[in-house]
Amino acid sequence: MFGGEGGPTHMVLAQDCRVETADGKVLLDWTMALGAVALGYAHAAVVEAVARAARDGAVGPLPPKLEVRVAERLAAVYPGAGRFRFFKTGAEAVQAAVRLSRLITGRDTVVHCGYHGWLDGPTVGPGVPAATAAMWHSVPFNDIGALEIAMRTLHPAALVLEPVVERNPSPEWLGAARRAASDTGALLVFDEVKTAFRLAPGGAAQRWGVTPELAVLGKALSNGYALAALGGDPRHMARLQDTWVSSTLATEFVSLAAADAVLDVWERTDVAGHIERIGALILEELSTMQSLAVWPSDRLAVRGVPSMWYLDWSDVDAGRRFLLGCVRRGVLLKRGAYNFPSLAHGEREARETLDVIRDVLSEVSP
Repeated sequence: MFGGEGGPTHMVLAQDCRVETADGKVLLDWTMALGAVALGYAHAAVVEAVARAARDGAVGPLPPKLEVRVAERLAAVYPGAGRFRFFKTGAEAVQAAVRLSRLITGRDTVVHCGYHGWLDGPTVGPGVPAATAAMWHSVPFNDIGALEIAMRTLHPAALVLEPVVERNPSPEWLGAARRAASDTGALLVFDEVKTAFRLAPGGAAQRWGVTPELAVLGKALSNGYALAALGGDPRHMARLQDTWVSSTLATEFVSLAAADAVLDVWERTDVAGHIERIGALILEELSTMQSLAVWPSDRLAVRGVPSMWYLDWSDVDAGRRFLLGCVRRGVLLKRGAYNFPSLAHGEREARETLDVIRDVLSEVSP
């Protein structure tokens, strides 16, 4: 993930936007726990809320009242979602959304676009039954023609979409998805694990004004604590009582307390605006470097959006040397998608990173 052999393997501390590795090196981090941290590591308000929840017992035989409070607060920020159920991971919550869609529609097939976790179905490969994989049909991002054909042909239970896949949706894409789902009787499911509490509290649905029947939130929702949420139309969510969806630690106090604190921060701080500004600064400077031919365009491309960006190397060895070179200079970037600006990153950290990238690129370019 960070350059292979010679890259960092373990850490002992994460604070704000820096991590200390097991060998004592402090790195300016842009991976932010694969996007699970948008406020910064060990954010004071989150830490305080988590400590209080841990002292209150962390978990018990009944769900805490805090579950209701967090659900009500999420319903106030995510369009169309009047009821929520909590889980530990985004992959688990996506599976719950699919099970619910199958229950409601009486169908089995799923049309999808993007990454939805490692569980059987959306992931294909060794160990995944062919019969399970066959029930999931992938369509390319922003390809309305392929989407409409798949929906008309397959009549799926659900259309599951990541709203942002390396670039923003075209103006027509999400609207076409909404119409295709409605026309075929499928449930539109937004996988907002990466985009909610990054683009906006209400993710892509809030930013672009398209409302799904169901939505999955995760990652930055709880700033690094294990929590995901499935939300949607109360009429649909009520049908969860008719199937089996269960998770032992789904309603432990600690992660819910973290999410409650995250919601507080978003109410008083323009987190999305800050993330967008820092990411835009980086992408603008990287694009300038590219236009000045600092590196060959056939070997390296700038990809992503301000809130989720990365450098895409066609030359694998050069990419490995680039990542390791950045680590040696104190900057941690991820191989492939994505790097994630956070509230803890400021212009100083962005400029520091750009200086390192510029220096290392001059070394790895021919």
